Amino acid sequence: MEKINNYTAVALQINCNAVNHCKSREDSSKIMMRKLNGIKDSIKLIDGFNSSFNGSKAKLFVLPEYFLTSFPLGESIAKWREIAAIDMDGPEYDALGSIAEKQDCFISGNVYESDPNFPDLYFQTCFLIGPNGNVLLRYRRLISLFAPSPYDVWDKYLDIYGLDSIFPIADTEIGRLACVASEEILYPEISRCLTMRGMELLCHSTSEVGSPMLTPKEICRRARAVENMCYVVSSNTASIKDTPLPAEATSGMSKVVDYKGVVLAESNPGESYTANAIIDIEGLRMARRRSGMTNVLSRQPNKIYAQQYSLSTSVQPNQMLDNGEVKIPDRKFFLQRQRSVIEQLQKDGVI
Repeated sequence: MEKINNYTAVALQINCNAVNHCKSREDSSKIMMRKLNGIKDSIKLIDGFNSSFNGSKAKLFVLPEYFLTSFPLGESIAKWREIAAIDMDGPEYDALGSIAEKQDCFISGNVYESDPNFPDLYFQTCFLIGPNGNVLLRYRRLISLFAPSPYDVWDKYLDIYGLDSIFPIADTEIGRLACVASEEILYPEISRCLTMRGMELLCHSTSEVGSPMLTPKEICRRARAVENMCYVVSSNTASIKDTPLPAEATSGMSKVVDYKGVVLAESNPGESYTANAIIDIEGLRMARRRSGMTNVLSRQPNKIYAQQYSLSTSVQPNQMLDNGEVKIPDRKFFLQRQRSVIEQLQKDGVI
């Protein structure tokens, strides 16, 4: 493989302006485009400042979870799709692609996205855009309490996109990159599946409670980095404005973690880009290729786990498909589904 020079990765901690109050897509689109214009200006200035500060090009910017819209507060799937889900070829992606192209950088983030193959649903999508302005990967969130996922329409989704779409990897000039959404950092299987496909750096878009304590997500950021021998670049929202919730409840926590679990940089509360650090992909590759106790990737007996997983009670696929047709659930469906799994785990004596 061609040698990769060191570069800077930035977890860009920015405010989010919620669109829940919007009456139409026209109203919410104005909010989204204003946010994108602000991101364009920020990335340009950060890149210029960083180059003069430490002489390293800022090649990767990770944006927070649902940075364009915030999250639904009880809205139906149809309503949230109307006001908050962007098109796969929409102007929002065009704007992000233009920023990446002009600044010669990669941009990762998380949005609600509509899909013409599933016109009645939306997916929560993590993306990576390259310096050529193109979307290099889309990772659709697999675990969400109140939102549809590919697993809910599994057979149809695989028929359209194939298994490679579930855990996508982008092999780029700055390393092999992948994405994960928010609380999915709590589920080690997702990051491990990405690692099995070659992931070296995990872009983690999140919107989570800020705390000086070791929160579950904070612990798991470091755990995922250690157990997968990868970098984690995690970007949190600085605040979520225009909802009844306290705006700064989600702030701070953005950070860059190296493959030993060391926090290289992090942000305090508020809008910030101080969570930036130099990424050494060649050093990571050397660590992965050395023998010894610290090389945890090479010591995994994965087939043992696969057999046990196949025997375990879990959420079942295709629960939003009925004879191949998509059925739109209400909010009660998600809670009832979780309750049924809990009840079965009790019967099995697991909990």
